[in-house]
Amino acid sequence: MKALLVYPKCPDSFWSFNHALKFIGVKAALPPLGLLTVAALLPEDWDKKLVDMNVHQLKDEDLKWADYVLISAMSIQKKSAESVIKRCKELGVKIIAGGPLFTSEPEKYPEVDHLVLGEAEITLKAFLNDLEKGKAGHIYTSSQKPSLENTPFPLWELINLHDYSTMSIQFSRGCPFDCEFCDITTLYGRKPRLKPTGRFIEELEVLYNRGWRGGVFIVDDNFIGNKVRLKKELLPELIKWMENHKNPFWFITEASINLADDDQLLRMMQSANFASVFIGIETPDENSLQECNKFNNTNRDLIAAVKKIQNYGIQVTGGFIVGFDSDTPSIFEQQINFIQKSGIVTAMVGLLKAPVGTKLFKRLKRENRILPDTEFTGNNTDLSLNFIPKMNMQKLISGYKKIVTTIYDPKSYYERVMEFFKEFKPAKKKSIKMLRFCYVKALFRAMFILGVLEKGRRHYWKFLMKTLIKYPRFLPEAITFAIYGFHFRKIFSS
Repeated sequence: MKALLVYPKCPDSFWSFNHALKFIGVKAALPPLGLLTVAALLPEDWDKKLVDMNVHQLKDEDLKWADYVLISAMSIQKKSAESVIKRCKELGVKIIAGGPLFTSEPEKYPEVDHLVLGEAEITLKAFLNDLEKGKAGHIYTSSQKPSLENTPFPLWELINLHDYSTMSIQFSRGCPFDCEFCDITTLYGRKPRLKPTGRFIEELEVLYNRGWRGGVFIVDDNFIGNKVRLKKELLPELIKWMENHKNPFWFITEASINLADDDQLLRMMQSANFASVFIGIETPDENSLQECNKFNNTNRDLIAAVKKIQNYGIQVTGGFIVGFDSDTPSIFEQQINFIQKSGIVTAMVGLLKAPVGTKLFKRLKRENRILPDTEFTGNNTDLSLNFIPKMNMQKLISGYKKIVTTIYDPKSYYERVMEFFKEFKPAKKKSIKMLRFCYVKALFRAMFILGVLEKGRRHYWKFLMKTLIKYPRFLPEAITFAIYGFHFRKIFSS
């Protein structure tokens, strides 16, 4: 059996980093971890190929080669996924589809031969059993949440690691919190399920042995969902492994703001070489936080919490939302002030969306506020809404535009980076340094594009000079942030 695994193209977006990746000459930010894991769940005697459409063009010859095309996609990849489905149907190739896009709205894809929904450790196994017996069905779903103890290692040999800026790996699924707008608990449950520590370390060893050095994104939706096991089991072993291997990786992950409440955990993450953590701040407005069930963020000084994490040498990237029912016209200025004071350089500000299946979607549907002809795009920055907001829609969109144009204006952006440098205290670590030609090229490209061609070039040079005088140690970070800023301005100017 010949299986072609296809990862649809992601549109140009905040998290694609497309405009930044061009500086270092890589093709995509992250590999398709889910699809690589699905490949490992397929029978060993199947022939397997993978096409990541963010890296390579999908050719008709690829599709004609396959007995089955397996597509995994998120909502943001909807257009590309539907284009792949259309091409498969035209060529008469059978389709197996899964991932969040198809799991959320399977009824929209009757033309797909086999919908394998939810978590593949359960549903793909059931499908393969039926396929072997010659009676494969149309839809496979399960309310069961599988243990991660036997989840296979991704088949890294199906891709070229160096097409990507960062590798990815998973430690847990699920989140103990229950934010109204979030579909994570719908998809993966509220009880975090963890991989055995030994298995996680083995996965790192595999990446190390394949020659990877650099960033590794631990893709958990809340890495600290089970803090007890994290501190007792994983982090001690991870610290030891990193020291024994001379710190070949730095880690990026996602967590909740209560990370700031645990000094021991912060010290351990710092020792393990965690460089960055994404936190859903959402809003500085207490009423809006309560409205969306984000009680974990209430009754605390959010800026102090962010700065505390930065003090441990961990950059905080933040998610922010406008469009809550409780939001008033003052929210736009509140968000700008908070972001600037917090020193959160990478601030993803989006309009509230209601993903299908979430508590928010169900509430808005009861209130007859879901817009029937508007689909959930999965892209919070594309100015689309799939529901009727309480605030006047034009005021909301206008206020949103004001936030992003203000915080990514070169002057404001570089000021925010300097605010971050004031708090940033990374541990001094000996690590394997690989001076790749692409990074040298990136430096000169940045100097030319940002320092000569861009309108904000005066602020760029002023920023670099300030960094050299006050924080010379952070010059590599300064150059990286300047390139990020270029990407964000491109996204929001479009």
